[in-house]
Amino acid sequence: MKGTCELCDRGEIELTIHHLTPRELGGSLLPIAYLCKSCHKQIHALYSNQELAIRLYNVVLLKDDEALKKYVKWIKKQPVTRAVKIKKSKTK
Repeated sequence: MKGTCELCDRGEIELTIHHLTPRELGGSLLPIAYLCKSCHKQIHALYSNQELAIRLYNVVLLKDDEALKKYVKWIKKQPVTRAVKIKKSKTK
């Protein structure tokens, strides 16, 4: 499905479903966000499922997180056709 990423706001891009509370921690029936593949992969590269469930369980909290803010600022400037390399967290 194509649309606008809820994190980076880039439009007309292929979207994935991100469970705001990871499924393995009971999030199967809880709220989801529609994210582009790049943002979705970056979130999971930076944060453990436990951290996502405890601290980053909605889009507003994700957008306000310092580590992710830098990424979002950068990715917004990238064309939707560009393949993006994901940086893994050193502390995850």
